[in-house]
Amino acid sequence: MAEVTVLGAGVAGLWAARELLARGIRPRILDRAGPPGPHHCSWWAGGMLAPHCEGAVAEPAVIRHGTEAARAWGAVTELRRNGTLVLALERDRAELDRFAARSSGHRQVDAAEIAELEPHLAPRHRRGLFFATEAHLVPRRALADLVAGLEAEGVPVQRAEATPGDLAGTVLDCRGFAARGDLPELRAVRGEMVLLRASEIDLARPVRLLHPRHPLYIVPRGDGLFMLGATQIESAATGPVTARSALELLSAAYALDPRFGEAEIVEFGADLRPAFPDNVPRIVQRGRVLHLNGLFRHGYLMAPALARQAAAFLATAEKGDLFHED
Repeated sequence: MAEVTVLGAGVAGLWAARELLARGIRPRILDRAGPPGPHHCSWWAGGMLAPHCEGAVAEPAVIRHGTEAARAWGAVTELRRNGTLVLALERDRAELDRFAARSSGHRQVDAAEIAELEPHLAPRHRRGLFFATEAHLVPRRALADLVAGLEAEGVPVQRAEATPGDLAGTVLDCRGFAARGDLPELRAVRGEMVLLRASEIDLARPVRLLHPRHPLYIVPRGDGLFMLGATQIESAATGPVTARSALELLSAAYALDPRFGEAEIVEFGADLRPAFPDNVPRIVQRGRVLHLNGLFRHGYLMAPALARQAAAFLATAEKGDLFHED
C-alpha cells in the first residue's frame, strides 16, 4: 500500500496505528506535541469503559461498539473489571429512577449491598445501581502502553506540525478539535477534571453520583488517587479550570463522602472534547483523507471500534456502520 500517515497521537490515533499494523499496514505517526501528554485531550480522560452507563444518554452505536472496548483494551493495558456503582443522594432519588429507566445491564442494590461493594461509602447511601460487567483503566498508563507497543514494532510517535494537505499518500486524521478547519460540523465540549489524593478513602470501582445539574464520577487510580470529572460545557474556551467548575466537582465529591473534604488537590485539568452534532464518533472520508473524529466523551470506549473500521476499509474497502462518506 502507498504511504499511510496517522495524524495525531491521542487515543484515536494510537489505536488507528495499532489496527493498521494488525492488517499489515505500517504507518507513520505524526503529532505536533509529540507522544501523549497534557496537550492531548486523551490525557485528561476518566478511563471508564462503561457502555451501559453511557447508554443513559448516548446513542445506540456507542453502546453497541462500547461493549467490545474492554476486550480490546485488555490486550493492551491493565484493566480493572469491578463494574460501576451509580448512586444518588436521597433528595435526588428521582435521578436514579430516570437513570435506571434509560440504561440497561444493571441491578438495583440496597444499603447492605452498597456497603458490601464499597464499605467506605456505607452507611450514607441506601439505594443504587450496579453495572457488574463494566471496567476501567488508567488512561495515562494505557496511552504509554499503546506507545510502547507501537515502538516495539518500529512505529514511534514523531513530533511534527502538519495538516492533511501537507502530506502525501493516505492520511488518517485523528487530531480531534484541531481538525475543525476540515470538519466545520465539529463542535467543542469543554471538560474539566480534578485529581485528588485521599488516603483515608478506598474505592474498588468508578462511582457515579447523579445530580440534576452537575453529576459527578469518581474513578480510583490506586495509591489513594482519585479522578473527579467531569464538567460538560458547550464552549470552545481554553484555559484553566474555572472556580465554578472546581466548586461543583469538589462539592459533589464531598456530598458522596465528606472525607473528600480533607483530600489533597494534586492536579486540575481541562480540555476540549470534539463532537459531531449527534455526539456519535465517525469516520469521514474526503478523498485520500479519513477523518476519525467526534469521540466526544467516549474516547476510550469508542477508539478501538473506530480504528478497526478505518483499518478494515484501507485493507479491504469494507465500510462499517461508523463510516460516513462525503
